[in-house]
Amino acid sequence: MKRRHLIQATAAAAAGAVALSDDASAQTAGRTAPGGRRRVHVVLFDGVEELDFAAPLQSLGIAGRFGAPIEITQVAVDGPRTVRGSHGTEIKVDGAWAPATADMILVPGGGTGRDADKPGVAAEIRRGTIPAALGAARRPGLVMASVCTGALLLGAAGLVRGRPCTTHHGAKELLAEQGGKVINGPGPGMLGPRVVDDGDLLTSAGITSGLELALWFVERTYGSEMSMNVEMVLEYERRGLVYRSR
Repeated sequence: MKRRHLIQATAAAAAGAVALSDDASAQTAGRTAPGGRRRVHVVLFDGVEELDFAAPLQSLGIAGRFGAPIEITQVAVDGPRTVRGSHGTEIKVDGAWAPATADMILVPGGGTGRDADKPGVAAEIRRGTIPAALGAARRPGLVMASVCTGALLLGAAGLVRGRPCTTHHGAKELLAEQGGKVINGPGPGMLGPRVVDDGDLLTSAGITSGLELALWFVERTYGSEMSMNVEMVLEYERRGLVYRSR
């Protein structure tokens, strides 16, 4: 799309009249036509990496302002409470754990996945509550998504076994040990795609790749014009690749 057309689309969206494009990717397996409501539940826990959840949360929220019917709820598996992020940020989580009411569950990361003695993914894997809840939540039509080492929580729930996926480059070995089919670059030292799309399983690489995951979810659900409008507001241009298995 030419820049002039993109600016026109942004202006129309601001007036509440953005026209969603008829994106062909929305017709493929595991996707629905643009315009449907999507209820996104973001799972938070002590030691969560702030940018892992804040970047996709803001990206999806901006899409909502442009008219995409996205509902975002921050949830904690243990029920409403205040969690403390990896950098000390306190987040009041009001949403109840209700996966039956979600269309996508987004799991951010926190830590390397190896140090279970401090709050984060490794501690949550050892505790077992979040992996058990994620495993029990699985059902047809529910998209499971992760940012960074959040993929290890999906892995601990048995949700990546034999499936294309990715995570932070420092945790790929752990993800492979959980049975994930980790997608790497074509040559030595190449990190591989920023996002891996396996239909109802969406995983993304390290921390900032949460932006790419959210923007790709917006594109595959609501069309490329919508995702580019969000990029303009963020003043961010997507980088890296999206690996699609189907």
